[in-house]
Amino acid sequence: MSVRPHQPTPVALAIMLAFAAPASALAQQATTLPAVTVSASALALGSDDMSTPVTVLEGEALVLARAATLGETLAGQPGITSSHFGAGASRPIIRGMDGPRVKVLSDGAEVQDASTISPDHAVAAEPMLSEQIEVLRGPSALAYGGGAVGGVVNVIDKKIPTRVPAKGLEGSAEVRANSGAREKAGAFEVTGGSGNIAFHAEGVKRDAKEYKVGSGWEGGSKVGGSYNKTDTGSVGVSWVGSRGFLGLAFTSQHAEYGLPGHNHEFESCHPHGTHLHCGGHEGHGHGDEEEHEHEHEHESVPYVKLKSERWDVRSELRDPVPGFAKLRLRAAFTDYKHDEIEGTEIATTFKNKGHDARLEMEHHPVFGWRGVVGLQTSKRDFSALGEEAYVAPTVTKKHAAFLVEEYKLDQWRFEAGLRHEWQDITVDSATLQDRSAKGTSISLGAVWKFAPQYSLGSTISRTHRLPSAEELYAHGVHMATATYELGNENLGKETSNNIDLTLRKYAGATTFSASAYRNKVDNYIFGSTLDNHEGFQLIQYAQRDATFTGVEGQIRQQLNPMFGASVFGDYVRAKLANDGGNLPRIPAQRFGVKFDANWQAWSGVAELYRVGKQDKVAAFETATPGYNMLNLSANYDTRIGTTPAQFYIKANNLTNELAYSHTSFIKNAAPLMGRNLTVGMRVTF
Repeated sequence: MSVRPHQPTPVALAIMLAFAAPASALAQQATTLPAVTVSASALALGSDDMSTPVTVLEGEALVLARAATLGETLAGQPGITSSHFGAGASRPIIRGMDGPRVKVLSDGAEVQDASTISPDHAVAAEPMLSEQIEVLRGPSALAYGGGAVGGVVNVIDKKIPTRVPAKGLEGSAEVRANSGAREKAGAFEVTGGSGNIAFHAEGVKRDAKEYKVGSGWEGGSKVGGSYNKTDTGSVGVSWVGSRGFLGLAFTSQHAEYGLPGHNHEFESCHPHGTHLHCGGHEGHGHGDEEEHEHEHEHESVPYVKLKSERWDVRSELRDPVPGFAKLRLRAAFTDYKHDEIEGTEIATTFKNKGHDARLEMEHHPVFGWRGVVGLQTSKRDFSALGEEAYVAPTVTKKHAAFLVEEYKLDQWRFEAGLRHEWQDITVDSATLQDRSAKGTSISLGAVWKFAPQYSLGSTISRTHRLPSAEELYAHGVHMATATYELGNENLGKETSNNIDLTLRKYAGATTFSASAYRNKVDNYIFGSTLDNHEGFQLIQYAQRDATFTGVEGQIRQQLNPMFGASVFGDYVRAKLANDGGNLPRIPAQRFGVKFDANWQAWSGVAELYRVGKQDKVAAFETATPGYNMLNLSANYDTRIGTTPAQFYIKANNLTNELAYSHTSFIKNAAPLMGRNLTVGMRVTF
């Protein structure tokens, strides 16, 4: 069932807008494209030179945006939402695409966990230790995989030093707390060294209780099992020379978080042809979630206990050999495991041992073309053991060669990307067949700076995504998402044909970025719902042609030396070809306004936006009502003695709106957080 949240009256909205007067230069960072180097662009371009939209969060804007998960950290950016699964797991959704179509990187090396398999699996990346987060698409994203049709999220951190601190020692520390989940969190990072040796250490500890939701929810005031406890630590060392560096880091992460919405009644459900049989009852229910989801919320909620150990190797060398300007190495080995525990028993264990390595060489211009040539190899040894081992153990090996080139001519910059991938999947099963596949992806782009402060960018691309092991071989109950999943060994590769157009004004009193795109995907792989029993769904992976069409943008006007105002929004329409219906869990449209102000050491932001009703739904999926969201924040920069310090406060969902995320598998069992006040302090030295 769906509960319609309370809608503010026009008078209330007017009061909100009047109250939202003070705001911040922090908003300018988040709503315009900062002229910063985009590390994941392969060619180390500035954001103003990119042919497609790029979101860069850094500095004070990142401090205020950071949440417990990567998805929630980025969810407020145009074109980006999250897969919201309670408090412990949330992946970014970019332009309506998620899972394996959004690649998450740690400074260029893939984050290897189990988050692409299911939305209840956490991303093993810690936002509070990030220095910069980049989201990009287009030819540069192609360097990281043809399957990254949605985009690439690159989390930049400091775990491997790239220089020796001039003062010998530098770092930062931060503490924060919030009211919505009674969360307490603290983080630190320190870098030191002398001569050619630099070392780094960092850590985070978080303890969040079950979070409160907006007023009027039938399930109560809190989401049962929505707690999140996380501990992350890293140590790294580097040798730094005049031409580059070579470093090694070890990262350990432990987490425990609940799985809301779990219902034991469905554990006996099994498919019979295209129908479900659940305890003698047939399927054919009405929606994806029903009232019974709340019946068990006070019983023991299953939870995840996660452990991830990761080694990173990073190196850069200038002028390595004649003809080349730079060599760049990124490699990582991950030993990941998480247990899904019911009561005192381990119900299912997921393991993923993998490595990812990429070597890039930037060559000097040849006939005016400057570019990067590279090789990448990865291996994922994945297994699931226990009650919900719905995927047979598999080993996935991928190898790729890629080339990204650029050419500048007067006010034009042209960019091209080419990548070829080979994939081999070995499955540990007597009845399933191993699979081998390959794909070639190409992308072309151009940026025209047709006037001072203005640019027009466009890309066209044709990319291949190869089916994952889960899409091929899944077969079993998955209680977290209330589904019985059936793989499809006959799946072939997807072919994405995308065109993107972006108009920017990146300097002056008025700045903006507006993008339109159309992505026609041949043989799009998706979970097709065949049957439904009281919210429990029978899903089989299938292929149909699909089209994603959308717009996203933001415009900011500096009103006077103190105040600025912005409007922003996004919209994506995703449907199957030939009137085949809608794709499931596609984000609703958003539109909002933002005010910012900066006065002496103070800054602040006020934001009001509307998320629309999503009624363009797939089979057995229910519509989700729209909601309004009012957020306020303030920031004060000062010094404690000689140490720079920053105090901040932010109030999200100030009107305590009851809101549901349409992209969530458990939207009615876990609404979004209600009114939440966060206070924090950060010092740097």
